Amino acid sequence: MARKIANRILSSTTYTFVNNKTGEKFETVKGQPLTYDIVAESKYNQWHYTNGVTNIAMLELADKLGEKKYENFVLRNMNFVFNEGNLNYFRQLYDSAFNQSGWFAVRKVSWHMIFRGKRLDDNGPMGASLIEIQKKYPNEAFLKYINETASHLRHDEPRMKDGTIARIWPHENTIWADDAYMAISFLCRMGEFANDKKMMTDAAKQVLNYTKYLWSPEKQLYHHCYHTDTKEHGVAHWSRANGWVFMAQAELLNVMPENHPLRKKVLENFRMQARGIARYQGKNGLWHQVLDREDSYEEITGTAMFVFGIARGVKKGWLHPDMIYVADQGLKGMMKQITPNGDVTNICVGTGIMPSLQYYYNRPTQENDPMGEGPVLRALIEMIDAPKYTEVSAEQQYDKIGAKR
Repeated sequence: MARKIANRILSSTTYTFVNNKTGEKFETVKGQPLTYDIVAESKYNQWHYTNGVTNIAMLELADKLGEKKYENFVLRNMNFVFNEGNLNYFRQLYDSAFNQSGWFAVRKVSWHMIFRGKRLDDNGPMGASLIEIQKKYPNEAFLKYINETASHLRHDEPRMKDGTIARIWPHENTIWADDAYMAISFLCRMGEFANDKKMMTDAAKQVLNYTKYLWSPEKQLYHHCYHTDTKEHGVAHWSRANGWVFMAQAELLNVMPENHPLRKKVLENFRMQARGIARYQGKNGLWHQVLDREDSYEEITGTAMFVFGIARGVKKGWLHPDMIYVADQGLKGMMKQITPNGDVTNICVGTGIMPSLQYYYNRPTQENDPMGEGPVLRALIEMIDAPKYTEVSAEQQYDKIGAKR
């Protein structure tokens, strides 16, 4: 099934540009007149955090199956973006839009997020996937962007006084659970890639600080957000937000040195969240859009993130082997949301923060979008070689009872 999903993505990625007004297509935009009508045709060529997760999934699939075409997909995407002619064209459009009408105007420019660099959605997961491809195919343009992202996280990303990364919307200094992944996916990889101990420690501190602000001891779940101005949590234990935190911790533990002074605390935190997650798995193996509300719909992206994290945790010895049962039931539920042709359904659309549970209940779902395909692929890949659930039978233990009499 992972192959079917990945192959569909490969076959539908065009590496072309289209003029939405005339319908004309181009392999390169170098030399074309500047117009906002020209965009990257394929959604898989967009510079967006969801494609960062999908790129990471493709690289993991290539390693797992030994099939280089999935790795080549990521390399080709990055070369398509960082082609000097293409990148310069959209840089000029971006600068023109900003000079004319400011930040809102740049959104109409294809690849605007690569130039904007003002939020983790712009550079975190895409930068993380760029680090992974840079390891195998060194490129000065890739490295320049990686270093720019590292500098942004060090010096420019909004933070609380205690170092916790926070957005300055919808309230001043709102902590979003989503940003645990947007930040840590890059921080932990940069820490390993550049042997940067400060980056690795920053990643660990983000996990622990996000738990301090967002964890509900009563529910054993993360709140979607915390508004520091009003000292209030958001209304929802949103599934994908919890998934972002869980996936971030799994990635951090994967590269964090065994002797790191904060590793034990991160590992304890990961186990605590895994126990909480297991409590809310639905009867069909899936988790609900709002985790503690069974009348909210079953949703695949949060489910996939939980399956991924639990499966990796069991295989790495971070979680008790019994937990693979939870992941296996999640996989069974996921497979019912994926068509035989590899179409991924029931993907919740992008979701911001609103002060009403109704907002989360009513978020639309979509099919075959990187928002869900990346996490789903990662879960499927992690389960390929996952152990089977086993238990000691009562009969095997009877002889131990009363044996000393």
